[in-house]
Amino acid sequence: MVYVAHPLDPLFHPESVAIIGASTTLGKVGYTLLENTIDGGYKGKIFPINPNAEKILGLKCYKNVKEIAGDVELAIFSIPAKYVPTVAEKCGEKGVKFILVITAGFKEVGSEGAKLEREVVEICKKYGMQMVGPNILGIVECFLLNN
Repeated sequence: MVYVAHPLDPLFHPESVAIIGASTTLGKVGYTLLENTIDGGYKGKIFPINPNAEKILGLKCYKNVKEIAGDVELAIFSIPAKYVPTVAEKCGEKGVKFILVITAGFKEVGSEGAKLEREVVEICKKYGMQMVGPNILGIVECFLLNN
């Protein structure tokens, strides 16, 4: 039997994942995401992104996704909403296939947030990236609680 790649493979079975907003602080979402990715047995490449850290949980930290040598299939965002468009643009330039935007602060908070959200959607269209989000922390928590 020959395996045919599915368009959702980079989301459900990524070979590499960047945790954008990985944190050195226990209890922060970015720390927990990185820790759970490592402890959960993920076998692919993990790239923590934090411009203020050299290493987190023993992994080399990158200042931005474009510093990473090689492909990044999935990028998980845990950063303030105002930075998401700029980082999404860098992900698009890098060739990231899927982004998960956990961050809140988009259309649910009003017109400025809606503008940011539209901007991110346009960036995704421009680069052919797929996005789940924004504001998906509840989905992530449900998934983690049920596994």
